Amino acid sequence: MNSRPDNWTTTLITMDLLRGALDLERTERGVLPHRLPARARAQCADGQLAMAEAMPSGVRLVFRTAATAVELDVLPTRTVYRGVPPRPEGVYEVLVDGRSVARATAAGGNVRTIDMSTGGVKLRPGPVGTLRFAELPAGEKDVEIWLPQREATELVALRTDAPVVPAPDRGRPVWLHHGSSISHGSDLEDPTATWPAVAAALGGVELINLGFSGSALLDPFTARAMRDTPADLISVKIGINLVNADLMRLRAFGPAVHGFLDTVRDGHPDVPLLVVSPILCPIHEDTPGPGAPDFSTGTLQFRATGDPAERAAGKLTLTVIRDELRRITAERAVDDPNLAYLDGRELYGEADFAELPLPDQLHPDPAADRRIGERFAKLAFGPGGPLAGTPARQR
Repeated sequence: MNSRPDNWTTTLITMDLLRGALDLERTERGVLPHRLPARARAQCADGQLAMAEAMPSGVRLVFRTAATAVELDVLPTRTVYRGVPPRPEGVYEVLVDGRSVARATAAGGNVRTIDMSTGGVKLRPGPVGTLRFAELPAGEKDVEIWLPQREATELVALRTDAPVVPAPDRGRPVWLHHGSSISHGSDLEDPTATWPAVAAALGGVELINLGFSGSALLDPFTARAMRDTPADLISVKIGINLVNADLMRLRAFGPAVHGFLDTVRDGHPDVPLLVVSPILCPIHEDTPGPGAPDFSTGTLQFRATGDPAERAAGKLTLTVIRDELRRITAERAVDDPNLAYLDGRELYGEADFAELPLPDQLHPDPAADRRIGERFAKLAFGPGGPLAGTPARQR
């Protein structure tokens, strides 16, 4: 029985209610947030990128309201991998005036099954589900609904028991970040637990997270998307996907980094820009890719399949990439005083691996992810950090 009062308000979901998304696609049922604009998506047919950028890591509905009850109709698309136990359903987390007050999962939804051994993909359609968040605090307040970072989510309808308006700009600097699955948070449960979300909360900044699982590959269209996105602070975390995809050799890597940074600088000539190298990942420190899934232990693990001797032919390892990024950043910083470098092992290094090892040899667990976020906030946003301060907002 539907007990919803007749005076509830249905609000059209538009970009002015969303943060963290760069585009909003109209679908048959509602709208689908994207973290890359349509022009960028049209320039790459890679299924992994298409799946990752449609997963709304860091994307949240944000509005001002006196409502004490909110309903959100959604159509999630969950991804499962054949031969691997399914991960828990994605979490929708509600924050009121910055404080987490509720969490929920959505019934229904589509299921995408991927066979990593063959690359085959099957999609099983499912129904729209309804999330209900009741007993929110009374009075006018800022409400954020963080979407699950590892499930593409069509937003079908937003209903409240009081009108909503877009939340006002609180003047916080906008932090634009690009990275891999570790930045995406594709192995975590809570959307506010990704290390960029943790760092953003501690640093008092507005996050736009362009962390794309398996897809931080120095793509020119990603650089152009960053160039065209208003931001006050920018970071790019480069390396692990280039190694485990075995995408390029050393000869191509340096010019590709320069080209990526040049494009970002075309739109943000003076914005503080931080280049971050990979965190520690022992399987790829000195062994090239490609990386491969390994089910021999009964759980998903990753291993490096390259030969360390191949470094002589220009194959990339994390050690090689860190050395190149340090060199490139130092050379560019001579004429670019707002450019800085951070060694990813300062976020997660050998001592951290001994205490909090990577469960699948590639991705941090939730405790390690929080540690990375806390350290990034201190090193980047803290006093004297390369992303410290509140520069004038670009318009």
